[in-house]
Amino acid sequence: MDVSQYLDIFIDETNEHIQSLSDNIMVLEKEPENKDTINEIFRAAHSLKGMAGTMGFKRMQRLTHDMENVFSEVRNDTIKIDSGMIDTLFQCLDAIENYLASVKATSDEGTEDNEHIIEKLNSYLPGAANAAAKDKAPAAETKAEEAPAPAEAPEEEGNRAYLEMPLDDAAKDAIGDAALSSKIYGFTVSIQKDCLLKAARAFLVFKAVEDSGEILAYNPSSQDIEDEKFDLDFSIIISTKEDVAKIKAAIESVSEIEKVVYGEIPASMYSRDDAAGAVSGDGGEEEKQVSDAPESSAVVPASKNEPSEAAHQKSSAPAQKKAAGKPVTARTVRVDIEKLDALMNQVSELIIAKNSLVSISDSGSVTSTEGQQLHEQIEYLERITTTLHESVMKVRMVPIESTVNKFPRMIRDLSRKLNKPMDLVMTGEDTELDRTVVDQIGDPLQHLLRNSADHGIEDPDVREKAGKPRQGNIFLNAFQEGNNVIIQVGDDGGGIDTDAVKAKAISRGLVSEEDAEKLSQKEIIDFLFNPGFSMSKTITDISGRGVGLDVVKSNVEALGGDVTVKSTLGQGSTFTVRLPLTLAIIQALMVEIADEKYAIALASISNIENISVKEIKYVEANEVIHLRGRVIPLIRMRNVLDCPEKEDEENLTVVIVSKGDNLAGLIVDNLIGQQEIVIKSIGKVIDSNKIISGATILGDGEVAMILDINALM
Repeated sequence: MDVSQYLDIFIDETNEHIQSLSDNIMVLEKEPENKDTINEIFRAAHSLKGMAGTMGFKRMQRLTHDMENVFSEVRNDTIKIDSGMIDTLFQCLDAIENYLASVKATSDEGTEDNEHIIEKLNSYLPGAANAAAKDKAPAAETKAEEAPAPAEAPEEEGNRAYLEMPLDDAAKDAIGDAALSSKIYGFTVSIQKDCLLKAARAFLVFKAVEDSGEILAYNPSSQDIEDEKFDLDFSIIISTKEDVAKIKAAIESVSEIEKVVYGEIPASMYSRDDAAGAVSGDGGEEEKQVSDAPESSAVVPASKNEPSEAAHQKSSAPAQKKAAGKPVTARTVRVDIEKLDALMNQVSELIIAKNSLVSISDSGSVTSTEGQQLHEQIEYLERITTTLHESVMKVRMVPIESTVNKFPRMIRDLSRKLNKPMDLVMTGEDTELDRTVVDQIGDPLQHLLRNSADHGIEDPDVREKAGKPRQGNIFLNAFQEGNNVIIQVGDDGGGIDTDAVKAKAISRGLVSEEDAEKLSQKEIIDFLFNPGFSMSKTITDISGRGVGLDVVKSNVEALGGDVTVKSTLGQGSTFTVRLPLTLAIIQALMVEIADEKYAIALASISNIENISVKEIKYVEANEVIHLRGRVIPLIRMRNVLDCPEKEDEENLTVVIVSKGDNLAGLIVDNLIGQQEIVIKSIGKVIDSNKIISGATILGDGEVAMILDINALM
């Protein structure tokens, strides 16, 4: 069976299990006696082993099998958790991640056996278990050999659909021939209802059975099973000379198998009326009696196994009950992100079409009666498109947990590497962002956390002398604020030495000594975001490689966000990242500048003011206005866009925009109004113009540019 069709599901599920293992091993390090955590780790390792076996990744299967062995002993209190084992488990996790990376790149797990890690794992096992663990036989065979149940043991109650399998003449002949030298058994296998790889699980069952017997019949057909054209149960008839309990144990060792029910198949199921002649060759009466003998003797007494008819009635009852009840369905479904992108594109086109209708309605080209009807329909369409947009956005929104949950492990490793005791506290992991934003925010946040660990947190002796606890604290907080998500990354370390930053900026020629004395603390800290600017004295693999906060800033601003810093020397620093909820459809204010239309994201607008030219003041030759206790710099958009300045203006329209705590006033010609717009990428056509972040199509078909507030301020 070709299992490559399950590769994407395997990758997704393996990522989830890796994260589950990482989280639980972190908990286990602090709570080594936590039975729930131990059981979760055992289950995750068991699931990974089964999935790897299904896909044919033997090296991953072996490693996770040995992890499972270790935790089986931990569950039984045979061995105890210590720091050395935790380190080994994290090495296992890294090895599994490397296998997965290879699978993603080449659809193959690679050639690394990780023998040194496996030897470490097995060294924790006591004598007998150690010997068993070092045996490289597949887990399914190990479990099967340990099964002590006799072949004829009474079977538990359950679905015996194998007794109702429809058999054609060819199948009956094959079973009849096999019955002359082997025993014939039927199996009905039930798969867990939340299993996503039903066909793959069935394939593993077939492999387990074929090690000890031959499959003679399937229900549904083997092709239907491969195509997953079955619910949760399937049945097979096999011939074997082995202990049937061993085969049952082998099937049960396959992960996500709910139940296995088996029994001997009565000859009445596969005997044929015309079989006698075929056996005797000349139709002799004596041969006919011999042929009929198995039919009567194969019917097992009622005390051991119900006669065929009774068994049929019994097995049909659960099926009828199941059909009468409402089937249990999964509450979630995996959807490829490309399909969601396509759906979002269609919603975007619908909004453009709606804006076009609004434009027609406002043009005055229809009668008053028609206009009223059109207006009502447009309002109705607007409600539908808005609801549809919100629904699609909710589908695309995912918690940032999927990105930040790898950070506790990273801080743990950095703590040991830097020899600085430190702890990471995260809050707001359930805060949701658009999937595309979440996927791209991981690297900037990782760099900020590494920066806190390397530069922020002091050495424990230094902290102790300063009256601080030896253990440093790093935090990551996330929360929603209006149409933005705020993520704060900070620490209780030494803070930013602005004098040292200023000296470095002067030495690099970024500012003169005279001008440096006039800089505010914020302006000095902003030097840290300059390309190649690093305060690290030595180059390490953690930070100080000349790839610093400038990358964080550029990545965040590419997502339509901004990053700011607050720091107090000796007390710590906090980096605040502000991100838009979505990058696809936004509410915007449409403005006019030199007869051209432009869009400004509503989330960036603080307020709108009409001011007199006389109110304009000057600070260092720059135009500013004094508004409600704030000095706000003015930006004449005509100058920015290289358009001729308007003359003889007495009053100006100023759009006050914000970037973090900073405000600026954009002078525009006219206000058009608020509108829901679809952001379209402009690619590299005008990539050099940083003040344009994209474009949108208006209702009349005209294209309007979207102003990038981060680049303007």
